Amino acid sequence: MVDQAERLRLLAEKMKQEAKQKGATRARVIAVTSGKGGVGKTNVTTNLAIAMAQAGKRVLVIDTDLGLANADVVLGVTPQFSLSQVLKGEKAIEEIVVEGPAGVKLIAGGSGFQELISINNPRLSRFLSSLEAMEEMADIILLDTGAGLSKNVLSFVLAADEVIVVTNPEPTALTDAYVTIKAIVKKSPSARPKLLINRAGDEEEFHSAQSRLVKVCQRFLGISLDVLGYILDDPNVSRAVKSQKPFLLAYPGTPASRCLKRLADKLLGAPVSKTTSEVKGVRGFFGRLVRTFSSSTAS
Repeated sequence: MVDQAERLRLLAEKMKQEAKQKGATRARVIAVTSGKGGVGKTNVTTNLAIAMAQAGKRVLVIDTDLGLANADVVLGVTPQFSLSQVLKGEKAIEEIVVEGPAGVKLIAGGSGFQELISINNPRLSRFLSSLEAMEEMADIILLDTGAGLSKNVLSFVLAADEVIVVTNPEPTALTDAYVTIKAIVKKSPSARPKLLINRAGDEEEFHSAQSRLVKVCQRFLGISLDVLGYILDDPNVSRAVKSQKPFLLAYPGTPASRCLKRLADKLLGAPVSKTTSEVKGVRGFFGRLVRTFSSSTAS
């Protein structure tokens, strides 16, 4: 186990050095996560991707949910291959990408992320080269993570440049969102997750819900929670899901769609945090992901 952990640390360092040697252009890697299932995380991720694409950005969604991956269902596409085939050297990145509505691209992660643990040097070199293609095809990469606080979910969240925590106004969902934020900040004290309240009955319910979380995070975690905004509860969302169409395209003028467009505009207009210690973009993300895997292996 120790030997494997050391090998993973060396792999992470190699990815970091590879990233530094490349140009300054970096895709913005945003993880979308939630403390519990059923709050609409995948719906938010896929429709946010479409809103950003409509705003002129090249957007790539990577489904990192190792258990209940369903971003493809919401986008109405059927991936034949996943990242696993790239790591095995069977496919190039370009061959596993599926194009969905509004030009949004999707990569099914599947077991490919776990296979990073056992990748050998020849395959690693090919994989590092393939990351350049991924960087070139997207301005923004959205990671649709699993729900909850498993090691896998936290690994993806901590490796991303930015994190959006999706919840709804229900007390249990807010409690789970707080636990998620607490876990993120405990592992990465400088992290500042963004909060998104989904299925808010109205603006008053949103303010009540976010106010509770903001106060708890300030009191017990000592952080000022970044509140991204809200999406109103809208029956058209479930109608779109049943027809396997993103609600932003199926019902563009409804309350949920208008809210989501505002959220996309806010995200795109927000300055991206810069740090000198961490490499951004795809290579930085995979390097940090391998480091978290190595920590799990060592412990």
